[in-house]
Parts: sequence; C-alpha cells; structure tokens
Amino acid sequence: MTPECQLFGTLGCHLCEVAEALLMPFVEHGLLVELIDIAEDEAMVERYGLRIPVLRREDTGAELDWPFDAEQVVVFLS
Repeated sequence: MTPECQLFGTLGCHLCEVAEALLMPFVEHGLLVELIDIAEDEAMVERYGLRIPVLRREDTGAELDWPFDAEQVVVFLS
C-alpha cells in the first residue's frame, strides 16, 4: 500500500511546480499527495522556508527535501 504524503511548498515557487509535475505520474497510479502552502503558517515558513519543496510521508514523518527525482521518490515511498 502506498503511503499518503504531503508536499510542502508555496504559490509562485517554481521548484514546487516542478516537484508537483514530477509527482503527477505517482498520483495517477494512486499516490495521495496533499499540497500544503507554508505561507499560511509562520512555524511552517520557519521549518520549511529554505527547504521547499519537501515531500513528507504521513505514516512515518520521513521527509525528502528538494532536489529529488522520480527514482528517489520510489525509494522514499518503499
């Protein structure tokens, strides 16, 4: 079973858009990804502001910082 994930980013972030596009094939195959805009929460800006986009597994809390590619996502999800 594929874990549910969150993608931390913000509007206007080019790298976040690239990460979203990279994740689309995974979403099309059943991965659930919740997009979280960090701009709405000061604590999230402090934690993720210099690291976005960040992919986080909800089941383990493990985080994958950018840059990542499809192969790294596969390993991260397994």
